[in-house]
Amino acid sequence: MKLYLDNCVFNRPFDDQSNIKILLDTEAKLKIQENIRLGFYELVWAYILDYENEKNPFQERREQIGKWKKYANTDIEASDDIIHIAKSLNQLGLKNIDALHVACAITASADYFLTTDNNSSDKV
Repeated sequence: MKLYLDNCVFNRPFDDQSNIKILLDTEAKLKIQENIRLGFYELVWAYILDYENEKNPFQERREQIGKWKKYANTDIEASDDIIHIAKSLNQLGLKNIDALHVACAITASADYFLTTDNNSSDKV
């Protein structure tokens, strides 16, 4: 099973764990990552993950998240097709960055797209 985890998922363990929803998201994410390491799931990586991660102001977080790229079975590079799909998704209400993540997941034929983002409807 191919999984695409967006940047919000990778950052979830760094959020305030006193909120039960965040704690449960984190536990689920850690279990999924364990299963990726064990080879039960395939991880999809994409250029937009690199882009967003590089903008993270916290060096330790950037480094920890960046290490997951080595576990990816698929690494999606930028393309005109991805931009076209993302523009269509943007017109449906997804933010630009979110649309690019989903477009990359579609291009990779990911079985599931995982996010913890609750606010993805601001069009730019």
